[in-house]
Amino acid sequence: MSPNTHLNTYLTFDGNCREAFEFYKSVFGGDFSAFQTFGDAPPDMPIADADKDRVMHVSLPVGGSTLMGSDTAGGFGGPVVVGNNFSISIAPESKQQCDDLFAKLSDGGEVRMKMQDTFWGAYFGMCKDRFDINWMINHDTSSGG
Repeated sequence: MSPNTHLNTYLTFDGNCREAFEFYKSVFGGDFSAFQTFGDAPPDMPIADADKDRVMHVSLPVGGSTLMGSDTAGGFGGPVVVGNNFSISIAPESKQQCDDLFAKLSDGGEVRMKMQDTFWGAYFGMCKDRFDINWMINHDTSSGG
């Protein structure tokens, strides 16, 4: 693994992600590097009107790490269970590294979303390892990688 690869924490909320991240921003300072609601999703994504103001993704740089989060929405993420409402996010430097890590982490666990190209310009997948830890693997492909 390259020294440029970072592990970041991804938190999941049930409708109060915006409030939580405004709080974290007041604690740690800085500005959001990303903030999208489900209403910002492509039109072909089936989002209920009631969920469109929920946070689909937010990123807050904190030192050399990034605190990320989202709300759940109908069809996207299961119910929030306190104690299991976080994931570890890793950003490998290549699709091949993503595939290798995903295969190893999901072995004996559960594939939540297979590795695939996404509308936000990433190669992304989610799994739960055999120890019930949630993982998100995200490789930025928007710059041609």
